Amino acid sequence: MNAFSKLPSFEFDEKILLQGAEISRRLDQLRMEKFPPNAKKTLRMFSMAEVAHYLGVSPNNLKRLHLEGKGPIPSTSTGGRRLYTGEQMRELRHYLDRTGKSDAKKYVPHRKEGDKLQVIAVVNFKGGSGKTTTTAHLAQHLALTGHRILAIDLDPQASLSALHGYQPELDKNPSLYDAIRYDDARKPIADVIRETNFPDLDIIPANLDLQEYEYDTPLAMQGSAEGKRFFTRLGKALTEVEDRYDVVVIDCPPQLGYLTLTALTAATSVLITVHPQMLDLMSMSQFLLMLGNITKTIKRAGADVEMDWLRYLITRYEPTDVPQAQMLGFMQSMLAEEILRQPMLKSTAISDAALTKQTLYEVERNNFTRGTYDRAIECMDAVNFEIQGLIHRAWGRL
Repeated sequence: MNAFSKLPSFEFDEKILLQGAEISRRLDQLRMEKFPPNAKKTLRMFSMAEVAHYLGVSPNNLKRLHLEGKGPIPSTSTGGRRLYTGEQMRELRHYLDRTGKSDAKKYVPHRKEGDKLQVIAVVNFKGGSGKTTTTAHLAQHLALTGHRILAIDLDPQASLSALHGYQPELDKNPSLYDAIRYDDARKPIADVIRETNFPDLDIIPANLDLQEYEYDTPLAMQGSAEGKRFFTRLGKALTEVEDRYDVVVIDCPPQLGYLTLTALTAATSVLITVHPQMLDLMSMSQFLLMLGNITKTIKRAGADVEMDWLRYLITRYEPTDVPQAQMLGFMQSMLAEEILRQPMLKSTAISDAALTKQTLYEVERNNFTRGTYDRAIECMDAVNFEIQGLIHRAWGRL
């Protein structure tokens, strides 16, 4: 066959089915090697310094408690370091809350009477903006700092689910579709919630069935009043379990469909991730214009779209990249009040952790160059503490 020979034609459907099956088979094989069928995703142990950081106390205070025999007893590593499990960190938090002198729920920041459930929709129209990475780290950070969290994976690609040990191509789990569908097969939302390896963090996994909601909703809108108010379905479902959680974090699909609109109308706050590049900013501009027009339409149909806050998070930021720095300055000149102060830095620690379906809060520090990990986790914590502050302000605590 020479360079000018006609390329052979092929049946597109057959080819992609074969390739999809092969990829699924190889992923299955890879998972069997790394995560055997009977294996359950576990959480590493945390150093005394890490525990003190997330509890908001000094390491010396923790050391004193340990020497006095108070609180859970940590393990001791071969190097003499004291290590706590995630459950022990939670137990220690509640111990400090019971015995501490402070008044306003300093250690256990659960909602108080009158505090509304915070529902954060993490959105972007363009893939590759770090949306799922942001959602996963935010949900885990809030759990580590004592909040009761429900993460909802609304993206049929199910990347957030995979990060928490749920693989749609290998596991048959329900999705939110089962709790918001229009027929008699609808389940209570409690039936589709699953535990994760993080204490105080539950998840509703995703699968391809979510796409059915995009097809069902237009038909339901034609045939019933319930369908015309599709945007109320998630909010109503959440009322069934809202007493169990402080914050719900939703990873929305990267498209402006019925799933995203349903999430946004249930949300109390919106976090938009954006990579500081011209094409990404152009895409976000179109996304905002379309979203604004569609929101006006569903608002006229009775949707409540009032938010406590809207913020933009700059993701995968490289401070030494001059065009990115210029783009960040350009965005700050327009959206100064709404851009989070701390951008999410691009880091090999984040991408390397993702190779094993883990986050920075799960990987061991000694698996990385110390400076690389420390810079990444410091940045991640700064972003998430800033968002945590917004949540607490919505509750009137700051």
